[in-house]
Amino acid sequence: MADQTVALDAPPVAKAEASSTVLQIAVLALLAATGTLATNILLPSLPQMASALKVTTTAVTSAITVFLAVFAVGQLVVGPISDRFGRRWPVLIGFAVFFAGSAWCALATDLPGLLTGRVIQATGACATSVLSRAIARDLYSGAALARAMALIMIAMAAAPGFSPLLGGALDHLFGWRSTFVLVAVFAALGALAYGSVFGETHNATRIPLNPLAISGNYLGLIRDRRFVVPAATVSLIMGGLFAIFSAAPRILIETLHFSPIQLGLFFAGTVLIVFASGMLATRLAPRYGLDRSIRGGLFVAAIGSIAMLAVARFSPSFLPFLGAMSVFLLGMGIVNPLGSAQTLSPFGEKAGAASALLGFWQMMNAAIGVWLAATLSSEAMLALGMVLTAFSFVAVGLYMLRAKTAQPVT
Repeated sequence: MADQTVALDAPPVAKAEASSTVLQIAVLALLAATGTLATNILLPSLPQMASALKVTTTAVTSAITVFLAVFAVGQLVVGPISDRFGRRWPVLIGFAVFFAGSAWCALATDLPGLLTGRVIQATGACATSVLSRAIARDLYSGAALARAMALIMIAMAAAPGFSPLLGGALDHLFGWRSTFVLVAVFAALGALAYGSVFGETHNATRIPLNPLAISGNYLGLIRDRRFVVPAATVSLIMGGLFAIFSAAPRILIETLHFSPIQLGLFFAGTVLIVFASGMLATRLAPRYGLDRSIRGGLFVAAIGSIAMLAVARFSPSFLPFLGAMSVFLLGMGIVNPLGSAQTLSPFGEKAGAASALLGFWQMMNAAIGVWLAATLSSEAMLALGMVLTAFSFVAVGLYMLRAKTAQPVT
């Protein structure tokens, strides 16, 4: 598929192809956003949900942890299924399951019922998220794949960035159940858009669906440095991102006394940083290559992490916190799309399995990051600084080790 900037006087065929590419990437971004939308839209409603279900806020927070855990594990199943049967039907079925889970959550009258609905939701969401990357790998390669991944990453970050603001408004106007109605409608529209824009994209050799073949695929990926190092690097940085999203309500509301609406505006503002860094990534990769660009992003993220730790220790106020977080997000926004592209590029025939394993690692690191940010210290900002610093330095160390033991994959 062409990946060139189309001039104003380009032939109609070239313009149509460019328009088709933009539409495809927009739908893939919508697929990728499904899981993160369902995760963060609940944040402003947690106290109201706890009150309605007669449990503590801490207990109802398990609705997020359960979702992330199922979201992670489910991808390991969906990836091989899509490598055997194609992408189209798993995506459409995933949307249907996500819709059913959202409706279940909206009707829940107790915490077990809510958690059951979240499990169903996550089962559907893992299909749309993991296969957005696999479909991108089916259609694009090289710089085009890096650009597609950057836009998909922006959508994944925009959903948790804007969704708390939207969730807070819905909760205020209609109650917390309306947030689940919204994500159900989102799933229905997503299924319609995907079904209209895409046919089957997986035209490579189909991989048999049996336990030995699936295990062999995953073991082969785990043993391959071309996959393991960039995948682990991206996953650690994504773990830091989710730690920020989970810790920010405690920091801003409990420590800095923000209102829920101000919290929503803060999350929405982070999208601008992620958008800018994603656009920067698409310019860095063609000029400097994936390897050098990723290393640069990792060092920026590490600087932001150290700054967060210093802010928590010496100046726990809003502007220093915002500055440190912005630096980390800038680095994250470069590393995530380029690292994902570098991870998936060598594995076209088993892009589903590779994308699934990458997604599993990302969500497991997200769950670990959320848990550590909540438990390492009673001071939320200090705990966040510790998580970001640890994850960033491990990521830098892994990637530098890769540079010494293997030729760069560009």
